[in-house]
Amino acid sequence: MSDGIQWMVGATTSSGWMLDVHFARGIDSVELALRMGAPRGTGARPMTDAEMVSLDLDAYPDRGPSSAVVRVGEHSGWAFAITYGPYLSRLEEVSRDGVEAVHYHYNAEHPPTMVLYARDGRTVCGFGLCEERRRYGQDPDLLLPDLVAAGVFRSDGETYCDPGINDYADRERRGLAIFEERFDLSLPRTVLSEGPLPVHAIMGSPVPDFEEIRRWAEANGRPLPDERLRLIPAGLRKDYERTQGRDQRARHLTRGVGQGAAIDPFHTRGTGQDPASNMGGVGLPRPTRSSAQPG
Repeated sequence: MSDGIQWMVGATTSSGWMLDVHFARGIDSVELALRMGAPRGTGARPMTDAEMVSLDLDAYPDRGPSSAVVRVGEHSGWAFAITYGPYLSRLEEVSRDGVEAVHYHYNAEHPPTMVLYARDGRTVCGFGLCEERRRYGQDPDLLLPDLVAAGVFRSDGETYCDPGINDYADRERRGLAIFEERFDLSLPRTVLSEGPLPVHAIMGSPVPDFEEIRRWAEANGRPLPDERLRLIPAGLRKDYERTQGRDQRARHLTRGVGQGAAIDPFHTRGTGQDPASNMGGVGLPRPTRSSAQPG
């Protein structure tokens, strides 16, 4: 039996707060990664969702140059890409040249969950789950008959069948089921629970100081950043920049001092780590609550 996509309601990646998936029909997973921003060539070794934590992606501006990666695969006639990092909508780029594409974006801190459909480089339709009155795209009412048939709206297409419903998960599943059935969408649950998938950097790679920071990490016994992704984990960058700042202060204090001066420069070894540096972004301050924007 197909897993469908209704199981994605409320599910998150190892980030603990988001699930972002681009689907594409008409291209393979390698082309999907390219359209999302990956450079040509082989990506990193296949990784599980749990292993993505080790990349410690800098998804927020105050953690350095933002970076993002995708895990890609193919299932039931669709290629799919699961994004790790900041919010990115590549729906229209993915759908160019006659390709069909769907973008599902759930962020626990930024409702509503958005689902949008595009074809041939244009957003056709879509809506926020539990906010179906606000519809988007060049043909925003394309799925309105489906919403009525699913019992979300009454026959007038404007009045909710059960405006006082408290089971928001059930309501979201109804909306997501429309995309599942209309476009025959499916995604295995194992993409989050076990299966390793190819990984491609789509943002923030390569960084110009990659080799410099890698050498510093090796000299200080730190885990080395992935040579094929060429991304710098946020915690590693923060520790590197902190020690560089201490070295600069030490040089400033000793500048112009004669030989034999008893000035002890700051030590760079044993620098305390930021607690968030080993958490892969989990527990970081999150953005303030606001409504999601359509892709």
